Amino acid sequence: MLEHLTTEARNERTMNLDELSVEQFLTIMNEEDAKVAHAVREQIPQIAQAVEKIAAALRQQGRLIYMGAGTSGRIGLLDAVECPPTFGTAPEQVVGLIAGGDKAFIKAVEGAEDSIELGIQDLKNIELTEKDTVVGIAASGRTPYVIAGLEYANHIGASTVAIACNKNSEVGKAAQIAIEVMNGPEVLTGSTRLKSGTSQKLICNMLSTAAMIQVGKVYGNLMVDVQLTNEKLVERAKRIVMEATSCDYATAENYLELAHQKPKAAIVMILTGLSYEDTMTKLEQSQGFIRKAIQ
Repeated sequence: MLEHLTTEARNERTMNLDELSVEQFLTIMNEEDAKVAHAVREQIPQIAQAVEKIAAALRQQGRLIYMGAGTSGRIGLLDAVECPPTFGTAPEQVVGLIAGGDKAFIKAVEGAEDSIELGIQDLKNIELTEKDTVVGIAASGRTPYVIAGLEYANHIGASTVAIACNKNSEVGKAAQIAIEVMNGPEVLTGSTRLKSGTSQKLICNMLSTAAMIQVGKVYGNLMVDVQLTNEKLVERAKRIVMEATSCDYATAENYLELAHQKPKAAIVMILTGLSYEDTMTKLEQSQGFIRKAIQ
């Protein structure tokens, strides 16, 4: 079975890895990595469909839920945990599930990825509903944990997306939208943390960022819902307000105080002259989109 998977095939360019100099190997690895973005580009139509599903879920108070095992699960978790500070989402709005639970992020949990029961139970534990979108990630495309989760999500009526690195994958067949990237064989045979993992990370970046743009979390190319959780982000927020309104540093700082440290509100207040209370009403009416709020 495995011998038919691209992710398990041997790369003809690296049959003698142990005989190459470090620089020779790194050059080949870099050239192979360069192919990943092109492979992902081929799947943009499918990725766009998935973004629409995710954005629709977020608009109706649903969630984006990533699920995977091993490297695939870790990549989903990484994207999920970055959404609250970047886009101001609630922690439960973008969820990352990994076979074996959170402890599997650091150390593999034996047999977890092969468990159909775990795939279903993890979604039951977070009370999956038809409003949600589940994105199953599996480089091989045949992980039982992920397949079971997607099938259960379909049964519940949720939207389902699969990310795999083999064509005609089992996870792809279990999802409404299949994103199947052909990166070619890994430089180290079967090590899917390499090109496969890179392509999965690129796709997750695209899914979450594009979906957040669709629900008003971005103005221009500025992350206007960034959370001011440390000194660096406080300063970034001031720069965001300055860029969005062409105001000076002192004005940005002042309005961020008036806007209770919400860059989006500060921007609308500066551009419209509205009070904080009226600004929040305006943003609610415009579904969070600054451009609509300032018209």
